[in-house]
Amino acid sequence: MSDADQGWEDESPERLYVITGGRSGVSGKSASLDLVTLIVSKTGPRPGMQPEHATIMRLCHSPLSVAELSAYMGLPISVLTVLLGDLLSDSQVVARAPVPPAQLPDRALIEAVIHGLQKL
Repeated sequence: MSDADQGWEDESPERLYVITGGRSGVSGKSASLDLVTLIVSKTGPRPGMQPEHATIMRLCHSPLSVAELSAYMGLPISVLTVLLGDLLSDSQVVARAPVPPAQLPDRALIEAVIHGLQKL
């Protein structure tokens, strides 16, 4: 079978070019996206949306990280950030930093608790 007979492959450069409209860089709000940034959709997909945008809107009804979205959609992070930039600029999704890890308590406090427990 020739390449023309197979049609577009899911990860072909041509498909990714079409999905992003030829854009490759991030700008504005999407410039601050990293792999652990959480994305939440504000509403469901609108009629006439680009299929990839609609998929993001459906997947993000509860918070998902950029890395999770990339895996679920089978798209490179660079392509996904362009799509997320579109949705962010249209206020369709919200990007928020992940919940920070808890700060460790003071070492002296831990040692005091250990010493107190040992005396019991």
